[in-house]
Amino acid sequence: MIHDLVDFSGMRVLEVGCGDGRLTWRYGSEASEVVALDVNRKKIKAAVEACPMELRAKVTFQAMDINSLGTGEDGFDIAILSYSL
Repeated sequence: MIHDLVDFSGMRVLEVGCGDGRLTWRYGSEASEVVALDVNRKKIKAAVEACPMELRAKVTFQAMDINSLGTGEDGFDIAILSYSL
């Protein structure tokens, strides 16, 4: 359904609540860069291990809360919140 609403082509994406990366794989190949966050370190570890080789150069998984993230000068084009409220 998310692909019906958003074109991820060339986007810098912030994914909050990425868990084990199941959603990340669905759009990651289209995005230019993905920063995927989750507070659960075990899920982040699983996501890193399961990350397809072709996405590893542009997907970064971090075990952290959104409040700890500095967006830098560029920010993000889109943010996805999945099971994170």
